[in-house]
Amino acid sequence: MFKDIENRLSENGNLIPAQRYDLIQKHLAAYKIATYASLAELLNVSESTVRRDLEWMEDQGILERTRGGAILNQHIRAEAEYIQRAQRFIEEKRSIGKAAATLLEPGDVVFMNSGTTTAQIIEHINGVPNVTVITNNTFPLTKSHDLDFELVVIGGTYLPLSKSIIGPFSADNINRLYATKCFIGVEGISLKYGCTVSTFPEAEIIRMMVEHTQEQVVMVADHTKWGAVSNHLIARIDQMHTLVTDDGFDVNARISLLGRSVDVIIASKTKSN
Repeated sequence: MFKDIENRLSENGNLIPAQRYDLIQKHLAAYKIATYASLAELLNVSESTVRRDLEWMEDQGILERTRGGAILNQHIRAEAEYIQRAQRFIEEKRSIGKAAATLLEPGDVVFMNSGTTTAQIIEHINGVPNVTVITNNTFPLTKSHDLDFELVVIGGTYLPLSKSIIGPFSADNINRLYATKCFIGVEGISLKYGCTVSTFPEAEIIRMMVEHTQEQVVMVADHTKWGAVSNHLIARIDQMHTLVTDDGFDVNARISLLGRSVDVIIASKTKSN
C-alpha cells in the first residue's frame, strides 16, 4: 500500500499544501518518524517548505517536530488490559528492568508505579543492601519467593484493569513520604506533551511520586512509547533525569532528549531463561 504513496510522492512535484500534509501524515503513519531531508526528497520540495508544512501540522496536533524532522502523535485513548500489555515487547521490558535496577544504590528509598515494565525492575532487584520500594503495584504480592528489598505497598482502592492501587487513601499515603529515586512506567513520551498515561487516578498517584522524589526521576519505556500521547500528564520533560529504554529507540529522539539534559540509557538485550 505504501509503495503507491511513494510513487505518488515521486511523480508529483507541484502538490498543493493540503496534498503535502496528507502525504506527510501517511508517510509518518508508515514509518513513525521522518527527517526534513527525506521528506523534501519525497515531496520534491525544499527543506524550508517542509519545515513550514511541519510547523503547520504541529500546530494542528497532527505531529511533533523533533531535531531534524518529525514524529507522528499517536494518541492513546484507553488503557489496555494488564495481561495484554505484559505480553508486548517482553524481551525489551525485561532488559529495561534489568538496566534500571542497576541504578539502585545502597539505602535507596524508591517510588515505583504500577505497570509491566516496573514489574521487571522488581524482578531484577538483587544484592543492593537496604533498598526500600514504595509502590502501588500489586505485582510483588504475587511473588512466591522472598524479596531482596523492603516492600511498602500503599493502601487504597484496587484497580483490576492495571493491577494497581489508587484513590484518595493512596494519595494521602504518598503525600506523607519522600523517596531518593522514582521509577515510572509511562504510556507515552513526547517532547511537546511530556510523559503521559491514560487513566486519571493513576496519573494523580504518579505525579505525587515525581513531586516527592528528592533526587533522580527515572522513566522506563520501550521504544514504541516515543511519540505516543495519552490523556493525562504525569511529568514534563524537564522533570525527568533519566530514560531507560531499548535499542529500538530512535537515535534522533535520543539526541533531542540529551539536548534537554535527559540521560538516555539503552538497555542491552537479555536472554530469557
